[in-house]
Amino acid sequence: MSLNQILLIGRAGRDPELRYMEDGSPVTNFSLAVNSNRPDPTNQGEWIEDTEWFNVSVWGRQAESTNQYLTKGRKIFVEGRLFSREYTNAAGETRQSLEVRAFRVIVLDRRESESGDSNDYGNDIRTSSETSDNNQNIDNQDNGDTVEELPW
Repeated sequence: MSLNQILLIGRAGRDPELRYMEDGSPVTNFSLAVNSNRPDPTNQGEWIEDTEWFNVSVWGRQAESTNQYLTKGRKIFVEGRLFSREYTNAAGETRQSLEVRAFRVIVLDRRESESGDSNDYGNDIRTSSETSDNNQNIDNQDNGDTVEELPW
């Protein structure tokens, strides 16, 4: 048996970019910054923040939803698979990169609307046809209370 799955929580490093493939299928790309802290070995009591950057791609109808709702700086949960991509750089050299192909993107932070309402906390930005009834996503109803069952 094999498993290729990655779970990330971080902030969008740039606004998503939506494009359409030759067959008409949408794909959205964005970067994701994931921070971690570690003690500074040279300065007692100080901490060093490390940032790991991931290139993320989202396909299908979720690509269009991601492009619509995600903006730079938003805190998000990404679930997907790692895959390698081979490309040729400007100097003609063949290179490889690791990327995340997301199959689930959830916005985790609140964004204040113009009226001051926080109405998009924890939205799973997959389209309704892509979510299943037995999948525990956030219930974002009128009461404003949100609870989420994370997949771990």
